[in-house]
Amino acid sequence: MTNYDIKSLIPQREPILLVDALVGVEGDMARTQLTVRRDNSFVGDDGLLAEPGLIEHIAQSASAFAGYKAVEAGASEPPVGYIGEVKKFRCFRCPRVGEELQTTVTFGPEVGGVSLLTGETCVGEETLACTQMKIYVAEGSLL
Repeated sequence: MTNYDIKSLIPQREPILLVDALVGVEGDMARTQLTVRRDNSFVGDDGLLAEPGLIEHIAQSASAFAGYKAVEAGASEPPVGYIGEVKKFRCFRCPRVGEELQTTVTFGPEVGGVSLLTGETCVGEETLACTQMKIYVAEGSLL
């Protein structure tokens, strides 16, 4: 896998950028990494990344995978996608500042530009959150 600057793969930018790197791609699965920092918009005074931040991190992980596929296919811009639905979200605990999140997203079927995916976020061997999402990718974007 080619090592890409994450900003070439996803349209999000600071202060809402929630993926540091795409670290692996295998078939319909991708892995990303994020180190939780104090200046993150979703980190509260308690030093924890809130649940909406975990959801956005998983969605941006899917975006990084879509961007990787688009760039590999010759696109000059990452595709733009939108969260259509979040289902079965479970947060077992919120990550703390300094923790490194490892997230795996796996894409399932796609119909009419809407893809079903599952996402799981871990710190080491501990699962912090998991969910299913429907992501809509704008027409002309690749997934």
